[in-house]
Amino acid sequence: MPVEVRHEFRGKRGSPALVFTGSLGTDLTMWAPQADLLKPRFCTLRYDIRGHGSSPVPPGPYSMDDLGSDLVALLDRLGIERASLCGLSIGGMISMWVAAHAPERVDRLVLCCTSARLGPRESWIERAATVRAEGVGAIADTVLGRWFTAAFAAAHPDVIERMRGILSSTDREGYAGCCEAIADMDLRGAITSISAPTLVIAGAEDPSTPPEHGRLIAGLIPGARFEVISPAAHLATIERPDLTTAMILRFLTEP
Repeated sequence: MPVEVRHEFRGKRGSPALVFTGSLGTDLTMWAPQADLLKPRFCTLRYDIRGHGSSPVPPGPYSMDDLGSDLVALLDRLGIERASLCGLSIGGMISMWVAAHAPERVDRLVLCCTSARLGPRESWIERAATVRAEGVGAIADTVLGRWFTAAFAAAHPDVIERMRGILSSTDREGYAGCCEAIADMDLRGAITSISAPTLVIAGAEDPSTPPEHGRLIAGLIPGARFEVISPAAHLATIERPDLTTAMILRFLTEP
């Protein structure tokens, strides 16, 4: 059953719609650099996935069907018949699910630092159990070490502390439920049917979803384009906002 997720919809009605879906352990604010720069050209829609930010926290486990259906239901509530989707990490997984299961709703697709199958399953189940028992703060140092390169973290302690606060405040049940959705996800078969023009972006130094994951996705989606950004770890859109935003804009506006 879809939940009514918290969202922020800005821009001139009639402009093309662009939906941003974020990473596990973040909220819609992670897309501020992109939304601010792309707002003049698009109606930008940012939202908190279930269990995150100010969205409802139903009991887990969740599935990718649940998370994808939440996004489709949000488009329905806002009267958006068709949109381009931009997702990072679990947000990319959700975006792929929608593009595969509701292709008529998707114009173009941007997939950042994500994977079609992210095992091993046991590690996600273990992470969910740890978070339920101890809270998301118990894994914050490990996660932050994967989100950003060491050089960026040293140069931008303010960003690291802001993202630590968002991560650590994520509801433990919401985070764990999404871990379980990733544990059971395998989109490798479904994405071969995606017809939307697709750009896949990977961070060269991303230890969570290394470039080979993006290369696999681009190989499975007909006609997909693949780009690698360096230096950048998992949250490449925060670490390299100017470069990633320019890349996204160029792809979404080209003929």
